[in-house]
Amino acid sequence: MMIYIDDKECACEKGEYIMHIAERNDIFIPRFCHHTGLPEQACCRVCIVEIETQAGGSRQVVTSCVYPVEREIRVYTGSEKIKKQRAMVLALLSARAPDSDRAAALIQVSGGEVPQRFIRLNGEKCILCGLCAKACNNLGAGAISTVGRGTAKKVSTPYEAPSQTCVGCGSCAVVCPTGAIELTQDEDTRTIWDKTFTLLKCDSCGAIIGTPEEILLAEQRLSAQDKSRPQTSEAQAAEADTANPGKLCETCRKKKIAGIFAATYGK
Repeated sequence: MMIYIDDKECACEKGEYIMHIAERNDIFIPRFCHHTGLPEQACCRVCIVEIETQAGGSRQVVTSCVYPVEREIRVYTGSEKIKKQRAMVLALLSARAPDSDRAAALIQVSGGEVPQRFIRLNGEKCILCGLCAKACNNLGAGAISTVGRGTAKKVSTPYEAPSQTCVGCGSCAVVCPTGAIELTQDEDTRTIWDKTFTLLKCDSCGAIIGTPEEILLAEQRLSAQDKSRPQTSEAQAAEADTANPGKLCETCRKKKIAGIFAATYGK
Protein backbone atom coordinates (compact mmCIF):
# COMPACT_ATOMS: atom_id res chain seq x y z
CA MET A 1 0.00 0.00 0.00
CA MET A 2 1.20 3.54 -0.75
CA ILE A 3 0.40 6.71 1.17
CA TYR A 4 1.72 10.23 0.94
CA ILE A 5 3.23 12.03 3.91
CA ASP A 6 3.94 15.70 3.16
CA ASP A 7 3.83 14.81 -0.56
CA LYS A 8 6.43 12.03 -0.12
CA GLU A 9 5.34 8.62 -1.35
CA CYS A 10 5.70 6.02 1.42
CA ALA A 11 5.16 2.28 1.21
CA CYS A 12 3.43 0.65 4.17
CA GLU A 13 1.47 -2.36 5.36
CA LYS A 14 -2.20 -2.18 6.21
CA GLY A 15 -2.63 -1.46 9.92
CA GLU A 16 0.72 0.30 10.41
CA TYR A 17 0.65 3.48 12.47
CA ILE A 18 1.36 6.76 10.69
CA MET A 19 4.19 7.65 13.08
CA HIS A 20 6.05 4.40 12.39
CA ILE A 21 5.72 4.92 8.63
CA ALA A 22 7.00 8.48 8.95
CA GLU A 23 9.99 7.37 11.05
CA ARG A 24 10.94 4.75 8.49
CA ASN A 25 10.91 7.42 5.78
CA ASP A 26 12.92 10.00 7.77
CA ILE A 27 9.94 12.29 8.27
CA PHE A 28 9.96 13.99 11.65
CA ILE A 29 6.75 14.16 13.68
CA PRO A 30 7.16 15.80 17.12
CA ARG A 31 6.20 13.54 20.02
CA PHE A 32 6.51 13.29 23.78
CA CYS A 33 4.99 10.09 25.15
CA HIS A 34 6.27 7.75 22.41
CA HIS A 35 8.84 5.11 23.40
CA THR A 36 9.93 2.25 21.18
CA GLY A 37 9.98 -0.25 24.07
CA LEU A 38 6.39 0.38 25.20
CA PRO A 39 2.93 0.23 23.59
CA GLU A 40 1.63 3.53 22.23
CA GLN A 41 -0.76 5.40 24.51
CA ALA A 42 -1.48 8.73 22.77
CA CYS A 43 -1.34 10.81 25.95
CA CYS A 44 0.50 13.96 24.91
CA ARG A 45 -1.21 14.65 21.53
CA VAL A 46 1.94 16.40 20.29
CA CYS A 47 2.15 13.98 17.33
CA ILE A 48 -1.15 15.07 15.78
CA VAL A 49 -1.33 15.23 11.97
CA GLU A 50 -4.00 15.95 9.36
CA ILE A 51 -5.17 13.22 7.01
CA GLU A 52 -7.08 13.41 3.76
CA THR A 53 -8.83 10.24 2.63
CA GLN A 54 -9.96 11.61 -0.73
CA ALA A 55 -8.18 14.06 -3.00
CA GLY A 56 -9.56 17.51 -2.30
CA GLY A 57 -11.86 16.12 0.39
CA SER A 58 -12.26 17.16 4.00
CA ARG A 59 -9.36 16.69 6.39
CA GLN A 60 -9.32 15.08 9.82
CA VAL A 61 -6.92 15.59 12.72
CA VAL A 62 -5.63 12.31 14.16
CA THR A 63 -2.96 11.17 16.61
CA SER A 64 -0.24 9.64 14.44
CA CYS A 65 1.16 7.20 17.02
CA VAL A 66 -2.11 5.23 17.23
CA TYR A 67 -3.76 5.84 13.88
CA PRO A 68 -3.61 2.66 11.74
CA VAL A 69 -3.53 3.14 7.98
CA GLU A 70 -6.34 1.13 6.38
CA ARG A 71 -6.35 2.68 2.89
CA GLU A 72 -4.46 5.16 0.74
CA ILE A 73 -4.39 8.58 2.40
CA ARG A 74 -2.46 11.83 2.37
CA VAL A 75 -0.88 12.97 5.60
CA TYR A 76 0.12 16.53 6.49
CA THR A 77 2.45 16.87 9.46
CA GLY A 78 2.90 20.65 9.46
CA SER A 79 -0.21 22.30 8.07
CA GLU A 80 -1.32 25.62 9.52
CA LYS A 81 -4.11 23.90 11.44
CA ILE A 82 -1.69 21.38 12.93
CA LYS A 83 0.83 24.09 13.83
CA LYS A 84 -1.83 26.01 15.76
CA GLN A 85 -3.23 22.98 17.55
CA ARG A 86 0.24 21.61 18.34
CA ALA A 87 1.28 25.01 19.70
CA MET A 88 -1.70 24.91 22.05
CA VAL A 89 -0.85 21.37 23.19
CA LEU A 90 2.75 22.39 23.80
CA ALA A 91 1.56 25.47 25.66
CA LEU A 92 -0.45 23.28 28.03
CA LEU A 93 2.48 20.89 28.48
CA SER A 94 4.85 23.79 29.06
CA ALA A 95 2.54 25.22 31.70
CA ARG A 96 2.31 21.81 33.33
CA ALA A 97 6.09 21.29 33.22
CA PRO A 98 7.82 24.66 32.75
CA ASP A 99 11.19 23.23 33.77
CA SER A 100 11.15 20.70 30.92
CA ASP A 101 13.93 21.51 28.48
CA ARG A 102 12.44 19.09 25.96
CA ALA A 103 9.12 20.93 25.89
CA ALA A 104 10.95 24.17 25.20
CA ALA A 105 13.01 22.48 22.47
CA LEU A 106 9.90 21.06 20.79
CA ILE A 107 8.24 24.46 20.81
CA GLN A 108 11.24 25.90 18.96
CA VAL A 109 11.40 23.01 16.48
CA SER A 110 7.66 23.21 15.81
CA GLY A 111 7.85 26.94 15.20
CA GLY A 112 4.99 27.70 17.54
CA GLU A 113 4.53 30.45 20.10
CA VAL A 114 3.39 29.58 23.60
CA PRO A 115 0.74 31.84 25.17
CA GLN A 116 1.54 32.91 28.70
CA ARG A 117 -2.04 32.87 29.98
CA PHE A 118 -1.88 29.39 31.54
CA ILE A 119 -1.11 28.76 35.22
CA ARG A 120 2.46 27.45 35.44
CA LEU A 121 3.55 24.80 37.93
CA ASN A 122 6.97 26.20 38.70
CA GLY A 123 9.69 23.66 39.43
CA GLU A 124 7.81 20.85 37.66
CA LYS A 125 9.11 18.65 34.83
CA CYS A 126 6.54 15.83 34.76
CA ILE A 127 3.94 15.96 31.98
CA LEU A 128 1.96 12.98 33.34
CA CYS A 129 2.52 10.92 30.19
CA GLY A 130 2.43 7.71 32.23
CA LEU A 131 5.45 6.06 30.56
CA CYS A 132 7.20 5.54 33.89
CA ALA A 133 4.26 3.75 35.51
CA LYS A 134 3.74 1.61 32.41
CA ALA A 135 7.41 0.59 32.34
CA CYS A 136 7.28 -0.28 36.05
CA ASN A 137 4.11 -2.35 35.60
CA ASN A 138 5.50 -4.16 32.56
CA LEU A 139 8.57 -5.06 34.58
CA GLY A 140 6.32 -6.54 37.23
CA ALA A 141 7.14 -4.23 40.12
CA GLY A 142 4.15 -1.87 40.03
CA ALA A 143 5.84 0.47 42.47
CA ILE A 144 4.55 3.81 41.12
CA SER A 145 1.33 5.26 39.76
CA THR A 146 -0.47 8.56 39.35
CA VAL A 147 -1.96 9.98 42.55
CA GLY A 148 -4.09 13.03 43.31
CA ARG A 149 -6.31 15.10 41.04
CA GLY A 150 -6.22 18.31 39.02
CA THR A 151 -3.08 20.39 39.36
CA ALA A 152 -2.06 18.23 42.35
CA LYS A 153 -1.95 15.09 40.23
CA LYS A 154 1.50 13.50 40.02
CA VAL A 155 3.40 10.23 39.78
CA SER A 156 4.52 8.80 43.09
CA THR A 157 4.84 5.75 45.29
CA PRO A 158 1.95 4.73 47.58
CA TYR A 159 1.52 7.36 50.30
CA GLU A 160 4.71 9.01 48.91
CA ALA A 161 6.78 6.68 51.09
CA PRO A 162 9.70 4.48 50.02
CA SER A 163 8.06 1.65 48.11
CA GLN A 164 8.43 -1.92 49.32
CA THR A 165 7.98 -3.23 45.77
CA CYS A 166 10.44 -0.88 44.01
CA VAL A 167 13.49 -2.86 42.86
CA GLY A 168 15.61 0.17 41.96
CA CYS A 169 16.00 -0.80 38.31
CA GLY A 170 15.67 2.78 37.09
CA SER A 171 13.44 1.83 34.15
CA CYS A 172 11.05 4.65 35.03
CA ALA A 173 13.84 7.22 34.84
CA VAL A 174 15.12 5.80 31.55
CA VAL A 175 11.77 6.12 29.73
CA CYS A 176 10.83 9.50 31.25
CA PRO A 177 10.91 12.00 28.34
CA THR A 178 11.55 15.05 30.52
CA GLY A 179 14.02 13.86 33.14
CA ALA A 180 11.45 14.37 35.88
CA ILE A 181 12.46 11.28 37.89
CA GLU A 182 15.53 11.80 40.01
CA LEU A 183 18.06 8.97 40.04
CA THR A 184 21.50 9.27 41.60
CA GLN A 185 24.18 6.60 41.47
CA ASP A 186 27.78 6.07 42.51
CA GLU A 187 30.04 3.00 42.36
CA ASP A 188 28.18 1.17 45.12
CA THR A 189 24.65 2.54 45.49
CA ARG A 190 21.67 3.82 43.52
CA THR A 191 18.99 6.09 44.96
CA ILE A 192 15.55 6.56 43.44
CA TRP A 193 12.12 7.36 44.92
CA ASP A 194 13.78 8.15 48.28
CA LYS A 195 15.12 4.61 48.53
CA THR A 196 18.79 3.59 48.34
CA PHE A 197 19.86 0.27 46.84
CA THR A 198 23.15 -1.61 46.88
CA LEU A 199 24.62 -2.30 43.43
CA LEU A 200 25.89 -5.72 42.33
CA LYS A 201 28.81 -6.05 39.92
CA CYS A 202 29.82 -8.60 37.32
CA ASP A 203 32.09 -11.32 38.67
CA SER A 204 34.16 -11.16 35.51
CA CYS A 205 34.54 -7.54 34.40
CA GLY A 206 33.25 -5.61 37.41
CA ALA A 207 30.56 -3.75 35.46
CA ILE A 208 27.43 -2.76 37.39
CA ILE A 209 24.64 -5.30 36.80
CA GLY A 210 21.86 -3.94 38.97
CA THR A 211 20.40 -4.10 42.45
CA PRO A 212 19.83 -7.38 44.36
CA GLU A 213 16.08 -6.73 44.23
CA GLU A 214 16.22 -6.15 40.47
CA ILE A 215 18.25 -9.34 39.95
CA LEU A 216 15.85 -11.39 42.05
CA LEU A 217 12.86 -10.15 40.05
CA ALA A 218 14.67 -10.97 36.79
CA GLU A 219 15.49 -14.47 38.05
CA GLN A 220 11.87 -15.06 39.03
CA ARG A 221 10.67 -14.02 35.57
CA LEU A 222 13.28 -16.22 33.87
CA SER A 223 12.27 -19.14 36.05
CA ALA A 224 8.61 -18.66 35.12
CA GLN A 225 9.53 -18.59 31.42
CA ASP A 226 11.64 -21.74 31.77
CA LYS A 227 8.73 -23.65 33.32
CA SER A 228 6.40 -22.72 30.49
CA ARG A 229 9.01 -23.32 27.77
CA PRO A 230 11.23 -26.38 28.45
CA GLN A 231 14.80 -26.18 27.15
CA THR A 232 15.65 -28.87 24.68
CA SER A 233 18.44 -27.59 22.47
CA GLU A 234 22.12 -27.32 23.38
CA ALA A 235 21.94 -23.57 22.79
CA GLN A 236 19.12 -23.20 25.32
CA ALA A 237 20.95 -25.40 27.82
CA ALA A 238 24.13 -23.33 27.48
CA GLU A 239 22.19 -20.13 27.95
CA ALA A 240 20.39 -21.51 31.00
CA ASP A 241 23.74 -22.47 32.51
CA THR A 242 24.80 -18.81 32.50
CA ALA A 243 21.40 -17.16 32.86
CA ASN A 244 21.92 -15.90 36.41
CA PRO A 245 22.40 -12.14 35.90
CA GLY A 246 23.69 -11.83 39.47
CA LYS A 247 26.99 -13.42 38.41
CA LEU A 248 27.73 -12.06 34.96
CA CYS A 249 26.77 -9.00 32.96
CA GLU A 250 25.11 -9.53 29.59
CA THR A 251 28.37 -9.11 27.66
CA CYS A 252 30.32 -11.56 29.80
CA ARG A 253 27.42 -14.01 29.81
CA LYS A 254 27.43 -14.06 26.00
CA LYS A 255 31.21 -14.57 25.99
CA LYS A 256 30.82 -17.53 28.34
CA ILE A 257 28.13 -19.06 26.13
CA ALA A 258 30.43 -18.61 23.11
CA GLY A 259 33.22 -20.29 25.08
CA ILE A 260 31.00 -23.25 25.91
CA PHE A 261 30.20 -23.77 22.22
CA ALA A 262 33.86 -23.37 21.24
CA ALA A 263 34.91 -26.01 23.77
CA THR A 264 32.05 -28.33 22.76
CA TYR A 265 32.65 -28.18 19.02
CA GLY A 266 36.42 -27.64 19.12
CA LYS A 267 36.44 -24.21 17.51
